[in-house]
Amino acid sequence: MAIAHTSNITLEISLDENKVPETITWNAPDSGVENAKTKATMLSVWDDKTQETLRIDLWTKDMPLDQMKKYIHQNIMALADTLERAGGEAELAKELREYSLELGEKMNVLKRG
Repeated sequence: MAIAHTSNITLEISLDENKVPETITWNAPDSGVENAKTKATMLSVWDDKTQETLRIDLWTKDMPLDQMKKYIHQNIMALADTLERAGGEAELAKELREYSLELGEKMNVLKRG
């Protein structure tokens, strides 16, 4: 099958003298994102040969802890969505969401009534 289109997503990380991220900028031209600033990114890729997830987690030194907690909570919720959508695992996704809600309360990023 011929490749119909190639798409690029890029990250540019500006580091201080200690190689700590000062700024993170990303581009996804096919989605209309150009030079968008962010304070954190998580990139994970699956290595089929080793059957391992390879990761790069970056955040700027000025990202507040409360925002980091929200970011982590929302990523866990997104993983539940992926588990359900890609794997059809509705029950496991539900359990992961329930765990994430409990964690979100403990981290004080949300309150359930």
